[in-house]
Amino acid sequence: MALLVAEKTDRSVDKFQEPHSGSGWRGKPAWIGHDPRPMPQEITQQKPPPALRQILLAPMEGLLDHSLRDTLTRVGGVDRCVSEFIRITDQLLPARVFLRVVPELRNNSRTAAGTPVRPQLLGSDPTCIAENAARLATLRPAGIDLNFGCPAPTVNRHRGGAVLLDEPELVHDIVAAVRRAVPAGIPVSAKMRLGVRDESRMLDCAHAIEDAGADELVVHARTKLHGYRPPAYWERIAEIRQAVRIPVVANGEVWTVADALRCLQVSGCDTLMLGRGIVADPALALAIRGLQHPGWSALKPLLAHFWQRIATHVAPRHRSGRLKQWLNLLRRRHPQAQTAFDAVRLTNDPLEVAAILFGLSPQPQGLRAVAQAEAVKEAAEGLDFAGSGEDEPLPSDQLAA
Repeated sequence: MALLVAEKTDRSVDKFQEPHSGSGWRGKPAWIGHDPRPMPQEITQQKPPPALRQILLAPMEGLLDHSLRDTLTRVGGVDRCVSEFIRITDQLLPARVFLRVVPELRNNSRTAAGTPVRPQLLGSDPTCIAENAARLATLRPAGIDLNFGCPAPTVNRHRGGAVLLDEPELVHDIVAAVRRAVPAGIPVSAKMRLGVRDESRMLDCAHAIEDAGADELVVHARTKLHGYRPPAYWERIAEIRQAVRIPVVANGEVWTVADALRCLQVSGCDTLMLGRGIVADPALALAIRGLQHPGWSALKPLLAHFWQRIATHVAPRHRSGRLKQWLNLLRRRHPQAQTAFDAVRLTNDPLEVAAILFGLSPQPQGLRAVAQAEAVKEAAEGLDFAGSGEDEPLPSDQLAA
């Protein structure tokens, strides 16, 4: 539903170090979400990668919130999303907190395009996380995910995220507590990195998560110390996949179709989780599936949709920053996004941004945006933010953020 294609039929919707030897829990059947929506007839089918089963949208704190999830899943090709983390400390959070971070819970835990969203919890107290997971379960989420992968120092200082990978026993206790606290019909998954400073406890943590009853494990193929620096060590995911019996999802440094195919081959996984790669190229999931890439002309309306979405919940002083944050990644793949980024780079006035990029009439205090908007439109008339259909990546020397 709602892929980025021209409106041709009434089916078009929106234009837009030794293996762990414990004998813990091993028998729970794996759960993999299924999206029953048929692929639109407007998309040309090519030969798909034979090993691919699912594509998931990664949690990305500070970037991939519900507005961007809604926007990206309208493109298509994504089977499931994981929300940005909800931090659990020593309090039982009210339902409104879960609903604020994951408003899709009001829509049967799905985006407007029908893609399931799994809320993610982060914390270090098994009892507190379990109590909050039980409350979250009353909102009928499409599963609950647990964060053992965030490398942010501010999170790690409070014993959250990837720093817990030095304590596989605690990782086990957290997963086990959540699994006991929520109904059996609600899947529990976890995301981890290869370790904190090295990979010495990698398999211990993977087994701890499996033995505690998790239904699925996502592995970001870098340590906390690596951060987001390339490369990603997909061969380590293969070691984890061979060591556990639950489904393992590969994540990390997939920017292109070639990256995806190589990751599938090296890791041996049949499911990928995409993060910055799909934010930079919203049609990446379609391309990985062997479907026709719609190009910039079809992606441009997403910017307007995203702008309208963030206007409903982001303070005016932050809206321009949110849009530029996305444009900064989009310009890795689309030269037209570079043009748009340059046009608004020096302004933080949302009225000016709206006038420049979307042709919306500014209020009196933003009148100076009119002349600027006209100049930008004239300069970009040949592009019309639609391109030529040849969406080649920018040269590497132009990719600096």
